[in-house]
Amino acid sequence: MKVAVIDMGTNTFHLIIVETEGVDFQVVYREKAAVKIGENGINQGEIIPEAIDRALKTLKSFKEIIDKYFVEEVYATATSAIRNASNGKELVKVIELETGIKTNIISGLDEARYIYFGVKKALNIGNIPQLIMDIGGGSIEFIIATNKEALWMHSFEIGGLRLLEKFQKNDPISKTEVSTLENYLEEELELLFEVCKKFQPRTLIGSSGTFDTLSDIYRLKEGLKKVDQTEYPLPIDAFNIIFKEILVKNKQERMQIPGMIALRVEMIVVATVLINFIITRLNIKQMRVSAYALKEGVLLSTLDSLKKSQLS
Repeated sequence: MKVAVIDMGTNTFHLIIVETEGVDFQVVYREKAAVKIGENGINQGEIIPEAIDRALKTLKSFKEIIDKYFVEEVYATATSAIRNASNGKELVKVIELETGIKTNIISGLDEARYIYFGVKKALNIGNIPQLIMDIGGGSIEFIIATNKEALWMHSFEIGGLRLLEKFQKNDPISKTEVSTLENYLEEELELLFEVCKKFQPRTLIGSSGTFDTLSDIYRLKEGLKKVDQTEYPLPIDAFNIIFKEILVKNKQERMQIPGMIALRVEMIVVATVLINFIITRLNIKQMRVSAYALKEGVLLSTLDSLKKSQLS
C-alpha cells in the first residue's frame, strides 16, 4: 500500500510517498518546495495572494506525482502560518476545490507530538531527559523527552520567518539586532526555561531544515560522505564555528558556504542565533540531529491508525 504525507510548512512544503510494510515503510519518493507561504504576511496574520498562488501551484504538482504513483491514502497537514492566518480556513477550502487534497490544520501541540514520534523513530533518545527542538518558519516546538515518553512539550509562535521579518533589518545582522532578538527570546521562552530547571536537559536534539543544513555544512567542511541514516552529525564545537561564520556574512557570502541552500540562506541567521541562545542559556553540552521530523511523525501516526483500523 502506498501512502503520501504532505507537510505544508510556513517556508517549505514537503511531499513524502512510502510503500508501507506494517508499521514500517520504504520511501519511494520525496520532494520539498520553497513555497514561503508566510512571506510578507505572517506577522500580520494573513496569507498574501502571491503566496496562495505558489501554494496551489506546488500542490497541483504534488497531486500529479501522487496520482503517478497510484497512492491510496493521502494525509496533508498545515501548520503555523495557515492555522494563524485570518484566511487560513478559506485557503484550505480552495486547496481541496482545486487539487482534491483535504488538509488538516493541526495545533501547535499536535505538531510537537508528531515531531516527537518522528525523532523517536530516528534515534535512541535514551533514558535521560533530552531537549528536542524544531525550528519552523512560523513556530518553534520544544519537547523534553526520553525514549519512553514525552515529559513536556510546547509550541511557541515565534518561528524563524517571524523572527527574520521582525528583527533582522541589516545583512549581516548587527550586534544590536542580535541583542534585541536575544532579549525577546528571554521573555518569550520563559516557560521553557522554568521547565528546564526541573528536567535539566544537557543534550539538544534538532530536527528539520535548519539543523539539516548545519549538519551538511559541517559534513562538507570535514570531508565526510553523506550516508543514508536517520541521525546526522553536528558536534557542538562545530556548530559554534559555523554560527560565528554565518553571523558575519551577508546573503551572497553565506551562499558560498558549501552545504548552504537558497531555501535556508535568509532564515538561517536568526535560526542560528536562536540555537546558540538555547545552548548558552541551558548549558547544553551535546547536539544531535534527527533526520526525521513532523512529516515522518505524521506518517508513523497514520500507519499506526491504519493498522488498528485493519485489525478492528
